[in-house]
Amino acid sequence: MSHETEKIKVSVIVPVYNLQDFVESCIKGLCTQETRFKYEVIAVDDHSSDDSFTLLTNLARKYSTTLKVFRNSANIGLAKTMKRLLSLTSGEYIAYIDGDDIALPGKLQIQADYLDKNEDCTIVYHESDVFDSETNNTLWTYTKDYYNYSYIPQKATIEHVIRYGCFMQACTVMVRRHEHMIDAVDEKNQILLDHPWHTLNLLYGKGSIDFISEILGRYRIHQDSFGAKTLCSFERREQVLNDQLNVCALAAKMGVADNIVQAGIRHYIYATALYFLKAKEDLLFLKYIENSTDGNLFFDEKHKSIYIDRNTPDQLRVDYFDL
Repeated sequence: MSHETEKIKVSVIVPVYNLQDFVESCIKGLCTQETRFKYEVIAVDDHSSDDSFTLLTNLARKYSTTLKVFRNSANIGLAKTMKRLLSLTSGEYIAYIDGDDIALPGKLQIQADYLDKNEDCTIVYHESDVFDSETNNTLWTYTKDYYNYSYIPQKATIEHVIRYGCFMQACTVMVRRHEHMIDAVDEKNQILLDHPWHTLNLLYGKGSIDFISEILGRYRIHQDSFGAKTLCSFERREQVLNDQLNVCALAAKMGVADNIVQAGIRHYIYATALYFLKAKEDLLFLKYIENSTDGNLFFDEKHKSIYIDRNTPDQLRVDYFDL
């Protein structure tokens, strides 16, 4: 179907940095989507040192009616690259995908249809298949296997995002355009860019965040991916906590109730304590578990139990991690 004279319904933004091994499959999955509307794919290469931009340029010739490719004159980081990407969009809805992940057939049509039918929804996200890049094997599903999934309703709110964290994978979101799209990108965070983006989009858009249970994307795990880097770096994990606490501070400035903000703070510090407990870093575990509560308020009963028994970390590892 020709969409030559139509307005663009969906803009897909793709930040790329040193992803020569993965970017072609990402772009192909996006540019071969079948839709009943016109959409655009906008990729910005953040001055890669590999062949990512050359590949993107070749792909732009192949998918000339859909794909627009740009390159930063210097490496400026993800936050500034996202702002540039957003400034180039014209769609009613904005979808985000990292240049190493994969959009499955039907993704754009299903998400756009949902936003069309649910005008109170600001963000719609879908389930994703987390897979090992080398073997192509599925490792888990992102949302349904998220440790706080039982707390998240199909139609969630800003309260759930603050209290329970990023239960949506970044590359699954489609956002309804609002007047502050670029303002919703917070440059303070060093690692977690998606969490403040979701938070501010919800606060500016004033709607819900809704879940489509169908798997419409694949999230790639490889040695340079976000998840892989965080699992093997204690310093990086502590920075993740600082970024999460910044999200809580942003929410407080935007008028989110203090009890919700404080619950989020307790949760993120507690989750960091669990990370260090499992990693057998007992001094850091004690530091964070003691900072996660005043001794009266807890995230859940498990949190309370671990706090009470915090001076027996070896037994806690046996009880909760089979270590």
